Amino acid sequence: MKTKFYPNHPIHQALQRRILILDGAMGTMIQRRQLTETDFRGKRFESHPVNLMGNNDLLSLTQPQIIQDIHEDYLRADADIIETNTFNANGISMQDYRMEDLVYELNYASTELARAATDKFNLLNPEKPRFVAGSIGPTNRTLSMSPRVEDPAYRAVRFDEMAQAYYEQIRGLSEGGADLLLIETIFDTLNAKAALYAAEQYFEKSNRRLPIMLSVTVVDLSGRTLSGQTLEAFWVSIKQYDLLSVGINCSLGPQQMRPFLEELSNLAPVYTTLYPNAGLPNEFGNYDETPRQMGEVLKDYAESGYINILGGCCGTTPDHIQYFADVAANLPPRKIPDIAPQTQYSGL
Repeated sequence: MKTKFYPNHPIHQALQRRILILDGAMGTMIQRRQLTETDFRGKRFESHPVNLMGNNDLLSLTQPQIIQDIHEDYLRADADIIETNTFNANGISMQDYRMEDLVYELNYASTELARAATDKFNLLNPEKPRFVAGSIGPTNRTLSMSPRVEDPAYRAVRFDEMAQAYYEQIRGLSEGGADLLLIETIFDTLNAKAALYAAEQYFEKSNRRLPIMLSVTVVDLSGRTLSGQTLEAFWVSIKQYDLLSVGINCSLGPQQMRPFLEELSNLAPVYTTLYPNAGLPNEFGNYDETPRQMGEVLKDYAESGYINILGGCCGTTPDHIQYFADVAANLPPRKIPDIAPQTQYSGL
């Protein structure tokens, strides 16, 4: 396994011993609190010119105790890795709220909250190290496709602009105390490459490297990303990077994930991750699968040797994560395949 930059990182030791548990959905837990526009604004942003309700990342500044409580709920449920509350905390997504100038602060503050929760649990049980993963979402733009049907060459954002947006996010995550970076819910590989490029720029400038996790999302049972790549094409596009893990999140419910997880598990000589939604959304947009329903399916995948890191995405809660942790406790982690290097090319 290629681990050029961080072979001695403590997460490797943990991953070689057991399946690690990633936390569940931050958004689901925030929605349970039924917060109002006033809650999102707090005192600091009382007079902000646009509505802020739905800007979950902002809660790290206006309702920090809520975010820290959610982190601790997941840690109490035996999560080994918790994600920062920064899925949309980049300069492109924050344009919707006119908060581009807060990107660094949002990421730094969010990471401090996750760091404080993790450090608290590490002190309680030093034998079970917990890690903070800086969450980096895909933004609400795409580099590979035009939003204008009549103008296929048009792009709403340029690569350099996206890379700069990610750079500020990564700087905040790293300086706030993240152990890892998690570039997740990838629907466009070029977006992910902008994040990887930004990470490399920051690593070189700061002389500090963090392990990088990648997680892709497929849009339907064809197993393709929104920009049209198969999982094999996606892997070939990003395998030259020094990655800790690659995996799948969001997408579909756990039952529909088997062929895609199996394919990626056989392709990638790095750790694999899986954190699916709690089933497919119902007619009200809610997710109905119980911890037991999800856990039995995921147990089968773990027993089949497909998983190194297991967690939950949309609709999952600490109850789901606790069940996953109990299921995985006595199952061995996936063995990383020894794949001979070869020249490979991919497009869509």
